[in-house]
This record gives sequence, structure tokens and C-alpha cells, in this order.
Amino acid sequence: MEPTTLLLVAIIFVGLLFLWQRDPNRMRIKKMMDKIPGPRGYPFVGGLIPFIFSKPEDYWNMCDAVINTYKPVLKFWFGPIPGVGVTDPDYVEAVLNNTKMIEKGAVYKLFSPWLGTGLLTSTGQKWHSRRKIITPSFHFKILENFIPMFAECCDILVNRLRKEVGREVFDVYPYISACSLDIICESAMGTSVYAQKFNDSDYIKAVYNMKEIFTQRVAKPYLLPEIIFNHTKWGKLQAESLKIIHGFTRKVIKERKEQREYRVQKISTDDDTYYGQKRRVAFLDMLLEAAENGETLTDQDIQEEVDTFMFEGHDTVTATLNACLFLLGLHPQIQDRVYQELKDIFHESDRSPTSKDLHDMKYLNMVIKETLRLYPSVPMIARLVPHDFELGSYKIPAGANIFVPIYHFHLDPNIFPNPKEFNPDNFLPEKVVSRHPYSYVPFSAGPRNCIGQKFAMLEMKMVLSSVLRHYEVRSVDKVEDLVLLLEMVIKSKNGYRISITPRKTNTVS
Repeated sequence: MEPTTLLLVAIIFVGLLFLWQRDPNRMRIKKMMDKIPGPRGYPFVGGLIPFIFSKPEDYWNMCDAVINTYKPVLKFWFGPIPGVGVTDPDYVEAVLNNTKMIEKGAVYKLFSPWLGTGLLTSTGQKWHSRRKIITPSFHFKILENFIPMFAECCDILVNRLRKEVGREVFDVYPYISACSLDIICESAMGTSVYAQKFNDSDYIKAVYNMKEIFTQRVAKPYLLPEIIFNHTKWGKLQAESLKIIHGFTRKVIKERKEQREYRVQKISTDDDTYYGQKRRVAFLDMLLEAAENGETLTDQDIQEEVDTFMFEGHDTVTATLNACLFLLGLHPQIQDRVYQELKDIFHESDRSPTSKDLHDMKYLNMVIKETLRLYPSVPMIARLVPHDFELGSYKIPAGANIFVPIYHFHLDPNIFPNPKEFNPDNFLPEKVVSRHPYSYVPFSAGPRNCIGQKFAMLEMKMVLSSVLRHYEVRSVDKVEDLVLLLEMVIKSKNGYRISITPRKTNTVS
């Protein structure tokens, strides 16, 4: 840390400590929190002292130990922010289904410089209004239009993987990440960053920078105050990265509006082509159309939602796809069942999947759901408590954050027998209906559930089916070899090391 930043941290810490000890509301919150089991919290740094002096690869196991020691209800101070974790499905339902508890936890404010107050971070009337506008964009009939584009990106992925044939081991993560980034850019903005062809794009680098910055700020409480953060290398990197990201999004919005104006002026409105090509409708087009039809959406509003869609739809899907390929590589018998299902659907054809084909991938759907149980892409979600809230025998103070460690309560042996075993049959229809509806929430649940979950499932089926129709996958590492990182999404420190072999027959390609 730079000397000037260190001095600033020291001054602010002393000031906050002074105010902390004299704030009657904080004393009230502390007394209520003290009645909840959990590790001790200290002024300003809360329970983060062990994290400050540990390596990022140790964070996951440290959280794991705390949650497993104190669940089903536990307290944890995220720096000065009081947090209460819940792992019981009844408690999870009470939190996520509460229509008055829709404001996201304090950690989401770290996204504001990037995402503004888009659908992920907004609350109150703005959130209700924006959700109403955006929901029709994710109707299945709309999502079907993305399938040909999914197929194009997957064809590139399959071709890129050919150079790995014959290698004993390679990390599949960069390949999947680039493919997912191409898909989400095309879907969100109707343009491509060609991530699968070029990996040195300023936009791509800026997106990855922002994700790393978020991880740093969550783990290091002295980076939370803006006055400190802005003077660090991370603050300067964020400013540079956001200039690139927002500049790119604004440029695309401007060009898209000009294209739409050209089409209205020069081409009949019932014609779906321009420049001699099939018109591809993106999420951005739907927002622009809503604005044209009278919805109150400024260019800034549209930028927020496009950036949000980009953010939410990239790393989350990438994480699940990698984990799924890794698990299938460890369980060849399950992979064989998936491949047999694909052969039954496509027979001797090498055509791209249709929406019906994707719908018919029932077993692959169960495989993806089981992957999301074991490795939910977002391992933890949080809500802000607007007023004192009773949860079982505990009273949660207003201003606290209730967090749901999805990863941990998905491993409850009372709900999922042999919970660490990869078993897609956990999602047979008869088993699903017999479980508590809030015992499995990889896409959150209640009024603030993930609006893009159908989109994500379609994309994941397309990518996985494309890879598995061409290649047999084998994982080099075991589950116990993975070093999970506590970041925005679940990620393995060393990637996902696999090998691939071309399928013996070319009848399914």
C-alpha cells in the first residue's frame, strides 16, 4: 500500500473507531447481533482480520469453516457491516420471499460505478418499473431467436478445441469464457468483441479488471471507503476500466439507434432484413423499442441495463459450464448417458440444435441442475434488512445484511442424501416435487430471482451439447484437487484441467 494511502487509512480508522463507540444505533445493533452465534467482530474490520492476513485461495475454506460451525443461523461482521447467514430452507424462504426485503445487500453497492442502478442493483419503484419493462425480453419465444447465434459461437468453440486434441492436459476455462463472452455480447448488444478470435481487446481486459477489483475490495475492508479506494492502484485501474467499458457501451447504443432510424426511414417495417442480412434482435434492441414506445428510458438507463446483462450473463454461465465439463469428465458413465441422449435426438444428422432439440435434452438439463447444486455459480446472495426482522428465535436488526450461502445449504444431507456426490438423478421429477421449494436456489428465488435463468439454461445446453457431440472429455484432477476461490462466482484457482478425444463416429457432430 502506498505511504499516503496508509496514512489516510490510519486517520480514517481512528475517526471511525471514535464514532463507532459513541453511536447509540450501532450499540443497539451490536447488542442484538451479540445474541446470534458466530465469530467475534471488531470495530471497523469486523470478522475480516483472518482474511486480511491470508491468501485468496484460503478464503473459501475459511468461510466454509465458519458457516459449518455456526449454521443454520450465524452472524458475521463484513467489516463494519453486520451480516446474518441462514442455511435452513424455511429461513431462506422467509428472506427471499419477503416482498419488503428486496434491496440487495451492501456488497452490491460495489457494482454501482459499473452498473449504476440497473436491474441488479436498483430497488423500490425503479426496480419494479424496470423489471416490468425487461421481463418480456426473456419470454421463451424471444429467447428462441438467439439460438442460431448460440450455434455460431459454439461452432467456433468446437473448432478452437481441435488444437487441444492429443494433449494430455489443458485448461478449458479460457475457451469457455471466450465463447460465453461472445454469446453475451451478441445477445446484449447485437455486436461481437470476437473474444474467441482476439484476446487482447481493451474491452475484454477492462471487464476482467473490474471483476478482479471487486474481489480485492470484498476481502480488504480498508478498500471499502471510496476516499481510500480512489487513491489506490485499484481505484485508478477501475477509473481506467470503466472509461473503456462505458465508452464501448455508449458507442454501441449510438450506432444501434442510428441503424434503427435508418431502417425506419429506408426499409418497410415488416421487412426483417437490412444491409442485405437477417436482422438479429438483441437485448439492446428491445430496450430501444420500449423507449420508442413510450417507456421512460434514457440512454443512461439503457446503458445500465446492457452493462448489467453483460455482467450477470458472462462469468456466471462460464463458471457453471466449466464445472459441468469437469464433473462429466470425472463421471464417464454419466457423460455416456448425456451422449446417448444427444444421439437419440440428432441420429445421423450434423445439424445445429433447434429449440425443440434443446427442450428434449432432459437428462442434460438434470446434469446442469446438479452441477448448479454442487457449484452454484454465485455462491452467496444477500438482502438488506429494512426493519427489525424476526427469524425463528432470533431478531435481526434493521440495517443488517442477511446472506444466503447457497453453496453450503445445497449440501444439506437432510435434503440431498450423499450431498457431495454428483448425481443428476437428484433432479428426477418425483424427487424435485418432494423437496422444500427453497432447498435449491441457484438462481435465487422470490421476487428478485434471476430474470435470465431461461436464457442461461438454453445457452448452457447449447454449449455443452456442442462440445459433447464432438469430444469425449476426461478430467485430469479430482474434486479434492480443486482450490476454489471466493470471488463473484465460484472459480478454481488452477482452472479446469481436462483432456479431449474426438468421438469415434462422425455421425453426431
